[in-house]
Amino acid sequence: MSLALLVIDVQRGLFETSPPPADADGVIAGINALAGRARSRGVPVIHVQHERAGGMEPESSGWQLDPRLDVVDGDRRIRKSTPDSFLRTGLDEVLAFLGVEELVICGYATEFCVDTTTRSAAAHGYAVTLAADAHTTHDKAHASAAQIRTHHNATLPDITSFGPRIRAVPADAIDFA
Repeated sequence: MSLALLVIDVQRGLFETSPPPADADGVIAGINALAGRARSRGVPVIHVQHERAGGMEPESSGWQLDPRLDVVDGDRRIRKSTPDSFLRTGLDEVLAFLGVEELVICGYATEFCVDTTTRSAAAHGYAVTLAADAHTTHDKAHASAAQIRTHHNATLPDITSFGPRIRAVPADAIDFA
């Protein structure tokens, strides 16, 4: 099965905040490890960048990928303006061109863009492996970031109505073979 790694919204304007997202350094380290393993197997790495007014305008400092993220020339980039990395972005066409059938998803924000893109990927027919410890968010009034991540890791795999499976797996257990 052909795979791709989808890294969602690991951008300066979302990570260079006070406080930063929960376990930001660990999440970025996990993403970098995933990307390194993916590239070593010839698996495409796709960085999704959110854009909006208020500090995340295209090409602005906040829109740029976090400098701790390992990015290479062969990585692809997709721009989006909604929580859904598929909506009006051309991502589905890129994946079809690459022959991708399964996505490994990681990044920011667990309860928004990661959740929405995971559901949309399954709706588009892609099996999804959510890198369970390589996505993050900020604490919210109703729940800590850790609770939000735990909740999504537990509930997204329970969605079976789309057809393709969704599973949550620790990043170091994801094999791109």
